[in-house]
Amino acid sequence: MELKPIIELSHLSKTFNLKNKRVEALKDVNLQIKEGEFVSIIGASGCGKSTLLRVIGGLDANYEGEALFEGYAVRAPSREKGFIFQDHRLLPWLTVEDNIKFSLPPKTQNADKLISEKLEIVNLKGFEKAYPKELSGGMAQRVAIARALANHPKVLLLDEPFGALDAITKIKMQEEMERIWQREQITMILVTHDIDEAVYLGERVVVMSGGVIRTVHNINLPNPRNRISIEFNKQKESIYKEFFGELEVPFSYAI
Repeated sequence: MELKPIIELSHLSKTFNLKNKRVEALKDVNLQIKEGEFVSIIGASGCGKSTLLRVIGGLDANYEGEALFEGYAVRAPSREKGFIFQDHRLLPWLTVEDNIKFSLPPKTQNADKLISEKLEIVNLKGFEKAYPKELSGGMAQRVAIARALANHPKVLLLDEPFGALDAITKIKMQEEMERIWQREQITMILVTHDIDEAVYLGERVVVMSGGVIRTVHNINLPNPRNRISIEFNKQKESIYKEFFGELEVPFSYAI
């Protein structure tokens, strides 16, 4: 059965006025994202990918064209769209469980049980009473993921969520996110600079440049993905060439 689009972007454009100069952040963007799909959006700094995510999330309603969520125009944030940022943004004076509880609607039924379930999903059972200063960077970001999941969003928006982590922790967190996506079946949209990350997580990789979508790559590889396989690295090579031109040595031989 063909899954219906949960996000529909049609002729989407966005401009900023910077020092009396008109800057086009997005130019005639057209994209559909299906329910339950994982889409990676990649591009250099300033290409418009984070602006696109903000429009989808309802954080920026000043745009031209259409941005639809379940058929309705996106004009404001909602609990149906969860956000995870590069910074975990936990409140330092609250414990792990209280940081999650703070994000829930007042009088949420069975809040403690809900929090416990989400902490189990991100492998943080036993850290309910810990404070952010007592957590590693990866653990703090797991709390941020649990906090976003606690509101049962239909779409999870990931704005470079692992960019500040060390290389090993980053890989572990990517694996955790893939596992969570498989388990929860939530639509996920990831913005990243990292080609390896984009290919590892995305069913499709959207390449952006200068505010426009340059290409869309279908990543037809089984999950979880083997980063050292020839097929995986061919996908990376194809995207890499769009940014840097021809490679002297193919990825499959340079890993």
